[in-house]
Amino acid sequence: MTSRSPNNPAPNPRRPSLPERAISRRLSALSTRSNGAATGTTQHELTEEIAEIKRYEDFTTIDWVQDAAQEQVRRRARRKQNAGVFELKGSLGWRRRLEDTYDAGQAWIVVTLVGAAIGLNAGFLNIITEWLSDIKLGYCTTAFYLNENFCCWGDEKGCPEWHRWSSFWPLNYFLYFVFSTVFALTSASLVKAFAPYAAGSGISEIKCIIAGFVMKGFLGFWTLIIKSICLPLAIASGLSVGKEGPSVHYAVCTGNVISRFFGKYKRNASKTREILSACAAAGVAVAFGSPIGGVLFSLEEMSSYFPLKTMWRSYFCALVATAVLAAMNPFWTGQLVMFQVRYDRSWHFFEVIFFVFIGIFGGLYGAFVMKWNLRAQAFRKKYLTKYAILESTLLAAGTAILCFPNMFLRIDMTESMEILFLECEAGRDYGGLCEAKNRWRMAMSLAFATILRTFLVIISYGCKVPAGIFVPSMAIGASFGRMVGILVQALHEAFPQARFFAACQPDVACITPGTYAFLGAGAALSGIMHITVSVVVIMFELTGALTYILPTMIVVGVTKAVSDRFGRGGIADRMIWFNGFPFLDNKEEHTFGVPVSQVMTSEVTSLPSSGFTLKAVEQLLAQSKYQGFPVVEDRVSKILLGYIGRTELRYAIDRTRKEGFISSNAKCFFTQPPSTVVQTPSVAAPPVTFDAIEDASGQQSVDFSRFIDPTPLSVHPRLPLETVMELFKKMGPRVIVVEYRGRLAGLVTVKDCLKYQFKVEAQESSTHDPALDVRQEKLWGLMNSAADWLADRVLSVSGGRIKLGGGRGSGFVQLGMGDPRDQLSPIVVSSRHDILEGTEDVDSGVELQARP
Repeated sequence: MTSRSPNNPAPNPRRPSLPERAISRRLSALSTRSNGAATGTTQHELTEEIAEIKRYEDFTTIDWVQDAAQEQVRRRARRKQNAGVFELKGSLGWRRRLEDTYDAGQAWIVVTLVGAAIGLNAGFLNIITEWLSDIKLGYCTTAFYLNENFCCWGDEKGCPEWHRWSSFWPLNYFLYFVFSTVFALTSASLVKAFAPYAAGSGISEIKCIIAGFVMKGFLGFWTLIIKSICLPLAIASGLSVGKEGPSVHYAVCTGNVISRFFGKYKRNASKTREILSACAAAGVAVAFGSPIGGVLFSLEEMSSYFPLKTMWRSYFCALVATAVLAAMNPFWTGQLVMFQVRYDRSWHFFEVIFFVFIGIFGGLYGAFVMKWNLRAQAFRKKYLTKYAILESTLLAAGTAILCFPNMFLRIDMTESMEILFLECEAGRDYGGLCEAKNRWRMAMSLAFATILRTFLVIISYGCKVPAGIFVPSMAIGASFGRMVGILVQALHEAFPQARFFAACQPDVACITPGTYAFLGAGAALSGIMHITVSVVVIMFELTGALTYILPTMIVVGVTKAVSDRFGRGGIADRMIWFNGFPFLDNKEEHTFGVPVSQVMTSEVTSLPSSGFTLKAVEQLLAQSKYQGFPVVEDRVSKILLGYIGRTELRYAIDRTRKEGFISSNAKCFFTQPPSTVVQTPSVAAPPVTFDAIEDASGQQSVDFSRFIDPTPLSVHPRLPLETVMELFKKMGPRVIVVEYRGRLAGLVTVKDCLKYQFKVEAQESSTHDPALDVRQEKLWGLMNSAADWLADRVLSVSGGRIKLGGGRGSGFVQLGMGDPRDQLSPIVVSSRHDILEGTEDVDSGVELQARP
């Protein structure tokens, strides 16, 4: 974080933040230590205390360079502690050996526990989701808690045990509408009341968290519980949202919650990052029944740092999760997902033309949906933030009204894909899909389903319920692909002797429409996420057929080529931009041709190595929100001596202030002072305790040299900006100091790089449409007019007994907490607080810490 000179440095009174209260609790614990404890705190313990405090900092970034240095301190301390342990005899020696063995195997223990928990959660969620989706259409007479598949298990000819709610079609329509509305209302209410971070997919935020961005509460216990409860409700409501993205979120939440019980991961950010990457792989593995695809997805899309040991742990976690899910067998078919399918036919070379056409559709679909969904998200953030519950409820109600008449939109999307993927053999049919006489009616129905589902995905993805976009996109691609397959099959039957179809054998089915649906699903998934290899592997693991790897690669390759013509980055990357998260994508390459001096912050608030009073330092902390300060020899020469973080400085001051014997005029030294008679809040050799500090309370100076980083990452002002961005991507520092001949010249952060990047892109191609704001205002006015008209009619019909809302802008349902992400804004160069990087003091009035 840059430490810049604020224009208006007047402090704002506010309640103590989480870091400050954490420091107070930590200091209280330190002051109550028994006298029989160690005579002093080691440098390792000091580092651990500061690391524990940093856990409470929200909307900041992790300095991976500093984290690696702290890990080296921990390792040296442990090696020193274990020195000679194997020479010890008796119970003490064996105990120490067991402790060392346990510490070495903690990673695999955590990965096993996390994988098992993810598999169990996924199995239960699949069962609950299927029951809730089927209960909208009917019920089982033998056991009300069984869904349609379980109720009709083994019945080949009809199913008398499963009953529709009524033989009267309009009543079924009404009950379908009521169930959908109630499910969405319940899901949105629980999310807003207990865990606002449970809304949405979570993939874009997890990418930033794995890269080092701290979002407190996003991976907490309550987020895990509410996400797991509300996800089946959101899916069963019929909203055009999926569970695959949220599966990654609750999987990573599971890993974060469980790993906190192990000291190795409690304070070590780099170790936690390994677990989170492994959990992301396991989440995709249980969502698609694809463990290898999950690992590749974590590598290709989620992780900016993926060493070999992380890959192995991701593989093992995905393996355990899928094994537990397979043991639960939630569908009673031995399949890990409902739409898993097997093909026994091959494909013909002339079909490549149609495969390319499907690939083009996937690329165009992804570009179209991302463009209009971002506009819908902007409208939602500007006008509908106060109406999160009402919006989700009305979306579900409207979706139910529009989708019930269509046979492919009425049922759950995973069930729809299962039907569309299947071959037309062995009597497997759904509503006459495989009958030749219904061919054109089915093609029109599938085309309508494709168009309507696309519209619903655009307006639904981003509403305040657990919502993914993987399965809706796959369902759209499957309906389009099946439609293409039906048309190609009709073309072949109309011209069976044409040379174009010469490769087809007589009296054998030549075209398999189900494979076109399968390829369409892969194309749409690749188009919306901009991923390639992991999609091919996921689709292969869904079919288990090596025959269709080449067609899948062709389709995904064409989709990727078309998608890149409309901009790089999938929906997750666009949401990172939209929310203003500080994230540098490893997949992007830039050529700016400017030195870092044109991007850096030149006016820097620095700390002199000596002469600054304790009162002045406290005033500087109170009047600024910066996350660190360069330390210079003096403010005239600006000879760089080091860098000190805000957390370390605050900790050192509170540690000395705890006993209340340090004068406000005490001189602060950020380098080793010339005199040895100084007060030191840190520990050196020999160790210093609080008792020793109290004995020396007459001193009027304090030494902060133990808390500074004497070797911050520094670069020359002429270094190309591209190289500096690579340093941020590969090494992950929080800030890079710019020095010229030993003198401080400025600071540069990820925020500075991103602002310059978007400034250049804005100059090259301006994408802002002023007329868009006018159209949004007109739409909002129309929505308000419709709401007022409806409220007046209800008030009139009820004789004044029922009143909807409280006038324009009042909202219908208001409860619980707001989503902190609603306060974020897209990255626009002209805005002051566009990119969150810790320099902004974001206070939503809500503490998102996991509840006790």
